[in-house]
Amino acid sequence: MKTLSFRQANSWLHTWSGLLVGWLLYAIFLTGTLSFFNNEISVWMKPEQHSFVADQHSAEQALTVLNKLAPDAQRWSVRLPSVRDNATQISYLASGEKDERGAGTSLLVNPQTGEVVEPRDTRGGSFFYRFHFQLYGIPVLTARWLVALATMFMFVAIISGVITHKKIFKDFFTFRPAKGQRSWLDAHNATAVLALPFHFMITYSGLLLLMFVFMPYGMNKAYDGDRRQFLNESEVFQNRMAARPSLSSADLQQKMMLPFAQLIADANSQLQRPIGSILIQQPNTEAAHIEIRESGANTIVNRGRGARLVYNAQGQLLEKDDAQPLAVSSAIYNVFTSLHLIRFADVPLRWLFFISGWLGTAMVATGLVMWVNKRQTQSKKLKTLPKNIRAVHILNVGTITGLAIACLGFFWANRLLPVELTQRATWEINVFLLCWLACFIHPLFRSHKQAWLEQLLLLAVLCVALVFYNLVFSTYHLLNGIGTGQWIVFSFDCTLLAFALLSYWAFLKVKNYAPVVRKSALKNKKELAV
Repeated sequence: MKTLSFRQANSWLHTWSGLLVGWLLYAIFLTGTLSFFNNEISVWMKPEQHSFVADQHSAEQALTVLNKLAPDAQRWSVRLPSVRDNATQISYLASGEKDERGAGTSLLVNPQTGEVVEPRDTRGGSFFYRFHFQLYGIPVLTARWLVALATMFMFVAIISGVITHKKIFKDFFTFRPAKGQRSWLDAHNATAVLALPFHFMITYSGLLLLMFVFMPYGMNKAYDGDRRQFLNESEVFQNRMAARPSLSSADLQQKMMLPFAQLIADANSQLQRPIGSILIQQPNTEAAHIEIRESGANTIVNRGRGARLVYNAQGQLLEKDDAQPLAVSSAIYNVFTSLHLIRFADVPLRWLFFISGWLGTAMVATGLVMWVNKRQTQSKKLKTLPKNIRAVHILNVGTITGLAIACLGFFWANRLLPVELTQRATWEINVFLLCWLACFIHPLFRSHKQAWLEQLLLLAVLCVALVFYNLVFSTYHLLNGIGTGQWIVFSFDCTLLAFALLSYWAFLKVKNYAPVVRKSALKNKKELAV
């Protein structure tokens, strides 16, 4: 039996740890990359709010709307417009309603007029965000186990890949076009090395976020197996509120809080950034507890949360940014999870993460294609491809181009399905899944090259057609997005065009691709002919 060197052993480990979960890793990377702009995707998928523009009185108007709709509610919540979302989100928990996850009524409000708007039913970008770490249609715990294992394999593949490439920096500056397998290897190396710090960070932080899947025993012991209690970040606050004396219904209607305008003005004078959210427990009572947070944050240690102000009903400031010093382990955990979720990041940094995420997606894709090409070359003497290589061919096409087509199908469903359709959000997801399934079935009946060509061309056409659909049928689109201040709509359409160009470029590359024949092989053929 041949003994492998340390580098050869890592090369074997890198190959198989990447291949065995490569298709799942590709789906995780692609949907995770889209999740960096999950809010923006949600806004684009709700044309009813494209005309919204933030207003300096948005907070006061939102509280006024809540006071009209639910003056006797247990809790009011307001999330104000931001660069990433141009609508005001309000919610309230009615009197007597049980306070549990998912309870309450949520509404969308025009920040200028205070008008309550009912947008179309859609999961928006949150679908990609949830799919990224818990997939869809299977039990959540099972899905998270699968994602956690795939992430661990990814981490092993990254480390073993660095060890394998002893000339990693030289490989980064080397690209040999039109060289067949060597070109795929160069592309794989370039996409891996260019964003290598990002790949390490995003994989390691992903493992930290999923560590209680692998190691739940300490949490279960400390909280008697109550996972929800552990994960509920507002547990201390809710316990403190529970200790407050309850008021009778007569008191609830007779006692009032400080006027909204005065409260907002004082908060703006205390904060360095604009107000991001408002939470009021027991509104319109003398026991009201008002928590105001600024948008964004100055550090990532607190997981992207801004400064916090707490007032009583009379407008007296009780607390200001009451963050306590963190233990080193907690601070490290918060830094890594904040980097993974990038809740603290502004738009330019999100674009950097987005591009790095696509490099990671391309890294996985080129690795999968490279594995097939290498073994296909080795089996050229056979009249038909081995079944295992043919299966990987189909999985590659259905995953790499198929998932992208499914995402475009999701966006098209958002535009074409009737707004009044029952369970409309579920049907959008059904279209996504059906499109993806069709992309796995399609290569079964086509040659390998033809399957790539047809799906790449379809992807480019879907992107361009969606931009033109928006131009014709949407009020806000690529041409007037900047003039009306709708940067989200403009950026989304520009991104679609960019991916259309990328898909068409890949289509041309595949169409004009010819297998590279080595000089030694040509020489042998000539000798045989003679």
